[in-house]
Amino acid sequence: MGISSNRQSKNTSFSYGRSFVATCQKIWESFRFLPVLVQAWVVIILFPINVASVFFLSEPMGVTVALLSAAGWLPNLVIVFYEKGFSKLMALPHLLPWTVLILLIFFANASFNNTFDIYLWLLAGINSISLMFDIPDSANWMRGERSVFRTNLSQQ
Repeated sequence: MGISSNRQSKNTSFSYGRSFVATCQKIWESFRFLPVLVQAWVVIILFPINVASVFFLSEPMGVTVALLSAAGWLPNLVIVFYEKGFSKLMALPHLLPWTVLILLIFFANASFNNTFDIYLWLLAGINSISLMFDIPDSANWMRGERSVFRTNLSQQ
């Protein structure tokens, strides 16, 4: 009995591994189906500027900035795996935390005297640009536009 249940366990974990790899492939295909400028924006600008907040945790408001930044992008990890790709739903998590973050930076009256202040203004500017696209994308998603970006070959 112990041997057969061990085989079952191995087969189950193997199928989960295969399923995970297949999901990652679908996510990658979905990402590559996005317009090239969107891919570049996400990989070169949006994600790095938000993740860079961890380098400023010791600054005044550093932890708050990092938490609000992460609150905007971390839920998208769950969404992208659930949907097995990129969709307009991924705009929704940005709305509240990044709006609060931008207002916090604006009302903090950060100067341009040090690296953290320059970073804050860059973060506010970049996230503001993102929100200009996120607001209509969120509205479209709420109106029923629920498609996931995919090639015709990976519609399953």
